[in-house]
Order: sequence, then C-alpha cells, then structure tokens
Amino acid sequence: MTEGYAPPEKRPPLLAYTAFMAIFNALFAGALLIARREGRELPQRPAPGDIVLVGVAAHKLSRLIGKDKVTSPLRAPFTELEGRGGPGEFEERSRGTGVRKAVGELLICPYCLGLWVVAVLSVGLLFAPRLTRFVASVFAALTLSDFLQVAYKAAEEKGLG
Repeated sequence: MTEGYAPPEKRPPLLAYTAFMAIFNALFAGALLIARREGRELPQRPAPGDIVLVGVAAHKLSRLIGKDKVTSPLRAPFTELEGRGGPGEFEERSRGTGVRKAVGELLICPYCLGLWVVAVLSVGLLFAPRLTRFVASVFAALTLSDFLQVAYKAAEEKGLG
C-alpha cells in the first residue's frame, strides 16, 4: 500500500506512526470516558483564559521536552546530536528504524509534542483543574521569561541594555 509513497531509504516509519495515532486516540478517548463516568462535565465553551494558558504552557513544555539541553538524556536513546540549537537547546535527529525512529521524531518535534502536551493539560483541567492551572502557569511564566531574555539580549547587542 505504501510502496509508491517514498523510496525505502526515505520512507518514514508509517506503521509506527499509525500505532502512535491509535495510542493517542485511545488514551484521549479513554480519559474522556472516565471523566464522563465520574460525572465530570466538559465545558460548554472552554474559558478563553484556559485556552491561552494551556497553549502558552504547551508551547514551552513541548520545547523543553523536544529541544532543551537538560532533557537530552530522555531523547538520547532515540536521537543523535547534531549541534547547538536556540538558547539552551540542542538540534538532534532521530536514529534507528521503526518504532525507535518514530519515537525519536516525536521527541525532537515540538510541534508534534504539542498535541500530546495540550491533550494532557486539557484532560488535567477535567480531573485536577487547580493543580493543572498552577503547573500550566509555571510553564507560561517561563515562556514569558524566555521571550524577555531574548529581547534583553537583542537590546544589549544594539547597545540599548
């Protein structure tokens, strides 16, 4: 079925990707079913503040998992170091084949991780909203701090700091 998709040496691990999609959907649907059984209502309309908080927190958390130097031991079994990335970050590429390669690709892609992180935080709002908002606030504040660090550095380089 996937023969004409890409040459074998460039073909992504489609079977592993399919498994990841199934796992994600099963976990997310399972969490929603548990919430329903426990009588936890989904909001009629998610609060705009929660959407912004989860989005900003997920941005930072997915970058921490996927790029941060300190979290590189989590990625190391699945990736190969290519060099330095942004401030405090590494650039890596996935290694191996099949599931190992797919895990590596997921772990180095903040955009890919974003869906998983948003889902976890959103489910957290159903089961433990106070704790989830606090944890998300920490990562949202860290995002703001990062942007201020970059702005300060840019101002310094222009002789403004």
